[in-house]
Amino acid sequence: MAEASYAHIRLERDGAIARLLLNRPERRNALTHDMMIELEDAFGRVRDDPGCRVLVLRGAGGHFCAGGDLDAMAILPPLPDGGAGDPLIPAYRQFGNALLALNSLPQATIAVVEGSAVGGGFGMACCSDVVILHDSAKFGLPEPRVGFIPSQVIPFVVRRVGEGAARDLAVSGRVIDAVEACRLGIGRYLCRNTAEIGSTLRGLLDDILKMEPQALATVKRLVRACATADDRTVLDDASESLVGLLRRAEAAEGIQAFKAKTAPGWAKR
Repeated sequence: MAEASYAHIRLERDGAIARLLLNRPERRNALTHDMMIELEDAFGRVRDDPGCRVLVLRGAGGHFCAGGDLDAMAILPPLPDGGAGDPLIPAYRQFGNALLALNSLPQATIAVVEGSAVGGGFGMACCSDVVILHDSAKFGLPEPRVGFIPSQVIPFVVRRVGEGAARDLAVSGRVIDAVEACRLGIGRYLCRNTAEIGSTLRGLLDDILKMEPQALATVKRLVRACATADDRTVLDDASESLVGLLRRAEAAEGIQAFKAKTAPGWAKR
C-alpha cells in the first residue's frame, strides 16, 4: 500500500491486514469535508493493494463516528450569482462516493463500533461486511431533529436493516443501543469490553485469512448484487464466476489441501 499522510484519519498495513482509524477523538470523529475526501482516498488505496486481504475500520477515543461535524456544517459559502449550482451539493455528494468505495471493496471489511455511530458513522458501519459492537455502541439518524438529513447513508442503511426499520429510525430520530442494533442485523457480534472485542476480532481475522482472496472477492460481489440485480442476472454471473474460479490453480490447490487435511498456501500468510 502506497504511503499516505492524512490529517484526520490513519491508515496502516500489518501484513495482509489494513487498519483505518478515524482520528478526530476531540470531536467524536465527526466528519468534515476534508475527512470525507481522505476516506475516499484511503478506500481507494486499500482497493488497489493486492497484498491487502482485509480492512479493519474503527474510531479513536471510544467513539466510531458522530456523523457530520455541526460546526463545519454551519459555515455555508454564499450561493453563486447568475443561477449557478450550489457548490455544497457536489461537496456533500462526495461522501456518497466514499461510501460506495467502502461498500464495493474486494477485500473483507470489519467495522469495530464503540460509542457514537450516527449519520455518516451509521452509513460506514452498514457498508462493512462484518460489524463488531461494543456495549456502548449507539446508532441513529437524528439529523432531522436539527433541520437537515443524513443524505448519503440512506440506501446503505435501508439495505442493512430493511425499509421498515429504516423508516422508523428516520422519522423518529431515536438512537438505538447495541442490543437493538444486533437484533436489527447492523452487527452480529456484541462485546461487553475491550478484551472481548480483541478476541472476537482475532477470531474473525483468522477465519477471513483462510479464504482464498479472489473467491472471497467474488462471493462478496455476488451477495451485494442481490440487492440491486434480478435473480437471473445474479445466477448467470454466479455460474460463470464459479467455472472461472474452478479453472484457476488456486481451486485445484484448495481442493487437494482439503482432501489431505492440510492448509492451502493462502491460509498460511
